[in-house]
Amino acid sequence: MSGLVVGYGSPDPLKIEEMFKKINYRGPYVSGISTNKQVMLAQNYLKADCPMANPDRDKVPVTSSGNGVWQICYDGQMGNQKELAKAHGLSNGPFQEERLVLHLHQEHGSNMCEYLDDAIFAFVISNGDEIFAARDLLGIKTLFYGRRDNTLYLATELKSLATVTDDIHEFPPGHYMDSDGNLIRFAELPKAPPEVLHSDLDQMIKDIRDIIQRSLRSRVDFTVPTAGLLSGGMDSSVINYLASELHREKFGKDARLKTFAMGVGESEDIISARVLANHINSDHHELIVDLEQVLEVLPEVIYYLESFDPSLVRSSASNFLISKYAREHGIDLLLSGEGGDEIFCGYLYLKDFPPEQLFVHQMECIGFLHNNASLRLDRMNHCNSVRVVAPLISGELFRYMLAIPPEYKQKPDGDEKIEKWIFRKAFEPFLPEIITRRLKQEFSQGSGSAALLPDYFETSISDDELAEAQAKYPLVRSKEELYYFQLFTDNFGDGLAVETVGQWPKL
Repeated sequence: MSGLVVGYGSPDPLKIEEMFKKINYRGPYVSGISTNKQVMLAQNYLKADCPMANPDRDKVPVTSSGNGVWQICYDGQMGNQKELAKAHGLSNGPFQEERLVLHLHQEHGSNMCEYLDDAIFAFVISNGDEIFAARDLLGIKTLFYGRRDNTLYLATELKSLATVTDDIHEFPPGHYMDSDGNLIRFAELPKAPPEVLHSDLDQMIKDIRDIIQRSLRSRVDFTVPTAGLLSGGMDSSVINYLASELHREKFGKDARLKTFAMGVGESEDIISARVLANHINSDHHELIVDLEQVLEVLPEVIYYLESFDPSLVRSSASNFLISKYAREHGIDLLLSGEGGDEIFCGYLYLKDFPPEQLFVHQMECIGFLHNNASLRLDRMNHCNSVRVVAPLISGELFRYMLAIPPEYKQKPDGDEKIEKWIFRKAFEPFLPEIITRRLKQEFSQGSGSAALLPDYFETSISDDELAEAQAKYPLVRSKEELYYFQLFTDNFGDGLAVETVGQWPKL
C-alpha cells in the first residue's frame, strides 16, 4: 500500500508537491517526484511496502527501459507475484511487482490487466508522452481523477485532488484510462453464477483451507514487524490462527504472534478476542476506550476516511484507534480478515433472500466495496503509516466461492440460516466453539461504537437541524450522518466530492 499523485498535460510543479504532501503518511520510507516531458509522477512507500529497497539507492517512481523509458506509480498487492515474475523472467529484488506491471504493459498493452486476476491495484504508467491508468475490479485500491487548465490529475486520495481542482471523480473499478482520457472497462462482476463446481463437501472444505493458507503465505513473510487485527469474529480469527501457525513455523515453536483488539468498554470483540488469543497463545494487546475518546477522533477519521456513511465511520473509528495503537507498539504491517463477509455471504441482511437470489445480492454487496468498505481497509491503517494485508481478498478464493452452492454459504437451520456456514465448517476443528458459533457483527457492532454513536447524536442534534439539512441535502439520512457530512464538507466541499461517497443501504 502506497500513495501516488500524477499530472498529465501541463502540471504545475508546486501543485504536484502540495498534492503529494497531503499523503506523506502513506510513505515516509521511500518517495520521489519525477518529471518527464508533459508528465509529473510522485510516489511514496512505507517500509512494509518495499522492505528490500534501500532509500539511498533505489529511486521512485520505478523505471523500466525495456522498450522506451516507462515509469510507474503503483499501489497494489499481488497474490501470484512470484509465479508471474518467474513466468516472465523477472529477477528478484525491490519493486518486483512494479517491474512486473511495466513488463506486462510493454508485452500486452491495454490487455495487460487480464494477467492481474489475483491482484488489487491502482496504477499509472507513462513514458512522458502517453499515460495508461487502471484500477482493480473490486476497487480495493482507491484512485481519483480530475482536470484543471488542460491537465489531468490523478491521486490515491481525494484530499490530494481537492487541493488542485473541484472537478473530482472516482476512477471506476475494473476500468483503464488511455492517453485521451477515455475510460474503458476491462472486467466486470459476473451477471450469473458459474456452474457449480462439485457437490463433494469434504473436498470444498479442503480446497477453502488450502486457498486461504496459500493466499496468506504468498502475501506475508514477517520481514517487517507484523501483527494481527483481532476482533474475535470468524474472519479475523481464521487469519490470526493461520498467521500464528506460520509465525511459529518461521521463528520457532515458542514464538508468539502479536495480536491487537479494540473495544468501547468490555465489548463482545474484546471478550471473544481474548478467547482466540489464549487459544493460539498470541502476544495479545487490548485497547479499551470510552465514548469520549471515540468522539474526539471523529474529525480525524472523517478527514482520512473521506466518507460520511455512518456504518463505515463507526467501524473506521475503531479501526483508526487500534491501528494507531499498534503503530505505537512498533508494528509496520497488520493482518486483517476484511473481505470474508463479501466472499462467504456473511452480512445478516443477505438471509432475507431465498437461495436463488443470493448470488445477485452478493454481487450488489461486493459492488459496495470500491467506495465504501474498502476505504476503511486502506485509509484507517495508512493514515497511521501501517500497511494492511487481507488474505481473504483473493482472486482465487473469490472465483472458487462463486461456484459453491448458495445453501453452503447461508445454511438453512430450522427457521434460521447460518451465515458463512462453509467457512465456519472449514475451520471449526481449529477454533473455539465460541468463535465458530458467534453471530456475524460488523466491526463497529462488536467493538461497541455502533451502539453508542447514534444515540449520542440523536440527543445532541435537534430535529429542526436535521430537517433543515435534509431540505438542502436529501442524501443525509440521520442526525449521526449529518454530523459526519458536515465534517466531510468542511474538508472537501459539497460539490462533486460528495458524489464519490458510497452510502451503505442500511444505517
